[in-house]
Amino acid sequence: MNSISLAAPAAASLDDPRYYLANFRCLLDWVAVCYDDLLSDAERAFVKAVADLPIPSQALLVRMVMRRGEHFRVARLTYTEIGDSGAALAPLVDAGWVEEDPLLSLDELFRHWRLAELRTALADEMRAAGLPTSTAKATLREALAARLSEPRRLTEWWPEAPDRIVRLTCMEHCERLRLMFFGNFRQDWADFVLAELGVQRYERVPLDPASRAFQRRAEVDAYLQLQRLRERLDAGEAPEALWSELADSGGDSPWLATRRARLVFQLGREAERNANPELALEAYAEAGRDPGGGGEARIRRLRLLERRGEHLSALRLAETQTPLSEAERQALTRLLPRLRRRLGIAVEAAAPEPDIQRWALTLPRPAGSVEGAVRDHLQRDDAPVHYVENALIGGLFGLLCWEAIFAPLPGAFFHPFQRGPADLRREDFVSRRRERFAACLAQLEDGRYADTVRRHWHAKQGLASPFVDWQVLDQTLLERALECLPAAHLQRLFARLLEDIGSNRAGLPDLIQFLPDAARGPRYRLIEVKGPGDRLQDNQRRWMAYFHTHDIPVSVCQVCWQEAP
Repeated sequence: MNSISLAAPAAASLDDPRYYLANFRCLLDWVAVCYDDLLSDAERAFVKAVADLPIPSQALLVRMVMRRGEHFRVARLTYTEIGDSGAALAPLVDAGWVEEDPLLSLDELFRHWRLAELRTALADEMRAAGLPTSTAKATLREALAARLSEPRRLTEWWPEAPDRIVRLTCMEHCERLRLMFFGNFRQDWADFVLAELGVQRYERVPLDPASRAFQRRAEVDAYLQLQRLRERLDAGEAPEALWSELADSGGDSPWLATRRARLVFQLGREAERNANPELALEAYAEAGRDPGGGGEARIRRLRLLERRGEHLSALRLAETQTPLSEAERQALTRLLPRLRRRLGIAVEAAAPEPDIQRWALTLPRPAGSVEGAVRDHLQRDDAPVHYVENALIGGLFGLLCWEAIFAPLPGAFFHPFQRGPADLRREDFVSRRRERFAACLAQLEDGRYADTVRRHWHAKQGLASPFVDWQVLDQTLLERALECLPAAHLQRLFARLLEDIGSNRAGLPDLIQFLPDAARGPRYRLIEVKGPGDRLQDNQRRWMAYFHTHDIPVSVCQVCWQEAP
């Protein structure tokens, strides 16, 4: 691998009509430098050959890559900045990246031609099937599906067709290169454009080759295989058909192991829905071995055993199960007594739930949200109320700990369009940054935290963050929070966030009311709003118990609607 420092790609100007080509070339150049040791000869040749194409052909190639699917009608490949699409296609055909007159399934034929055109192309088939010329498109396709199951070339479907269909053959190269750049398939070419428009801006984290997402080609292969299996599962393929292929979709990196465990868990869910409990139990057992996110799989395995009447097996398993999160511990606390009762085993009285302050409020039915209605009802000049949900505590945490969150650690940042570190939800996220987080939280003890939060609020304004919602956390809310929330309370709230960032970022109360003039006691209160028939969710109950333990002021407002006169 080349020893270099990777700078952020230069933004293409949207005034350039071929800005998308500049972005594509930027991605190719980045991958060619950062991942040269992982590229095949064919991929290196592809990257080099793109640069040798005529500019119109490069631009047309990228236009096709960025569109959906691999088949295109030539007449619809019309772009002012490219000109003659037929001329631009020729070098792509010569290079083998575009296939002329490819085989087309009936579905592809129907996808690319309008109803009137299909009635002309399939006139003989319609007559043979006894279909009237007025047959609707969906009905026509359904009626001909059994008769026309084999793919054909357009010249066979419709020799007199007024247009051509071509197929892009290099999508495998392009998708692999995109994956190596982004480290995922959630992001695509639109991220370049959003950054160029200023719609989305990102923290500039120093990057070097050691920061890349993949260290071995086998890891890229494993990711691609997992992605294909996920797509097939989402498309409705039976989990039984995918299970045998999963065994070979390894890769020994921790984050790939966690990704694989999530897919195994989803296969278990589908197997359970498809009345295949044996496969579901096997999948849950395997997914449950992932230390970063196997808790839900372990609990689902126990519940499935319980539903099958295998209470003794479930109990023995549950009694040996060490919970790795509060959510798992909460679920076991409910499961174990229930299993023991079913087996006639004495059960100790459950510890009482914390005494949560509740109060009722009757309001006219609002046009908007129930949370907004309660906020407006409670609003006073001397006691302002904000609808914050998870944005305030998480936002203050994100601002105070900005340097720790965006620390340039290996495997955390590997391209310039990341909203946050790639290892945010991995079990070692905090441990890898423990000293950094400790230094940030130490500021809560000596009073420096407020200046740090303010400085980051101004300096990082608008930058993407997994914690800071800039639209909610405006300066008024920020200053009121710094004035009224004690540093000791923030210390406790942030400590709980760090215990399980994946779960504890959610479940915080909807509203905060500031009480700046309070002579005694807390100068704020948190309020969870529940509409008629609504109840606290499990993650909210866990937060409520924590608030109660640490004397953090919180209450639940149960709303009823006024009856119409």
